[in-house]
Amino acid sequence: MKTSPLIGIVGSAGAYGRWLRAFFETTMGLAVIGHDPTDATSHSTEDLLEHADVLLFSAPIRHTPALIERYVAQSAGREAGNLWLDITSVKVAPVAAMLHSKADVVGLHPMTAPPKSPTLRGRVMVVCEARLTHWKPWLDTLLAALDAECVPATTEQHDRAMALVQALVHAGHLSQAGVLNAPEMWAGSLASLLPFRSASFEMDVAIAARMLSLNPAIYEDIQFGNPHVPGVLQAVATRMQRIADLVRDGSDAARTAFRDEFLHANQEGFGESVLAAGNNTFERLGYLLADLHDPHSMSIHLPEDRPGSLCELLHIFERHDVSIASLHSSRTPAGEVHFRLGFNRGTRPEQLVAVEVALHASGVGRVLMG
Repeated sequence: MKTSPLIGIVGSAGAYGRWLRAFFETTMGLAVIGHDPTDATSHSTEDLLEHADVLLFSAPIRHTPALIERYVAQSAGREAGNLWLDITSVKVAPVAAMLHSKADVVGLHPMTAPPKSPTLRGRVMVVCEARLTHWKPWLDTLLAALDAECVPATTEQHDRAMALVQALVHAGHLSQAGVLNAPEMWAGSLASLLPFRSASFEMDVAIAARMLSLNPAIYEDIQFGNPHVPGVLQAVATRMQRIADLVRDGSDAARTAFRDEFLHANQEGFGESVLAAGNNTFERLGYLLADLHDPHSMSIHLPEDRPGSLCELLHIFERHDVSIASLHSSRTPAGEVHFRLGFNRGTRPEQLVAVEVALHASGVGRVLMG
């Protein structure tokens, strides 16, 4: 095992391949080579097998097992003493294929699309250690640098969980999207329905919009590439049909059955701790959505990432007698960290104009348009 290994990424031109390359090079200071059939300038398969100490597969789910098998055959034992990784959303088949090699093998699954941030801080990553002898110290270094919440699992546990955590959730939102797009359900566009939103509806639409904005092949493969998904989808379809039948019946007996089967039974099944945590999360998201919709706000980027910058920013508002009602930090679509400040309704527009002028003059912050 090398302390500074050469990293080879199979699928380096994909979204996650590009993010990982930047992570290895910038955050970990490692050299990276990559192969991708869509990139004529990338390294060859032979280059990766000959020179890479750590080989990471970042390819479409449906092609990954066969792709790994081709690498196993071409490597022909040269991979002994190296580390092979994959980051697909299904684990049993890809990890089994990697185990046909002589390398150490670990399956990774970041539970997020490639973030705008340099690490996976605040995100979950499932870690399936299949065969790990020489490379455990380096893997620990990698996981620490990624800064994700790592969850250990077997490949079977992972795939069963993903049928529920990913496939079930995705199918539900895609089904909702189909209903929302059915003209017989609503006379106008979805945009005309959003003014009637509840917090739950807004979150659901946001999730569907996120899915429909990303690579459709990923969502397709999550449904079709996991053998546990059909049973999960049939189970939810059966329950949805049961609700429809009870509502169509409309009797007091149907209402009682609905309460017993779908409210009381599930309340007991979730348990007090899950209900309490979920309620707390929903409340926090609800307050955040309310703040984000408040027009009395200003978004500001602090170009200098240093202690004291936020304090200087707040002092400028204090000098102009502006009271801050809410403060949130997040990232712009471009990846910049920014602070969104909400103000009391009595705040005068000229006060905020004066704050903006002072911010630009001081260099502390830059007001973001839109």
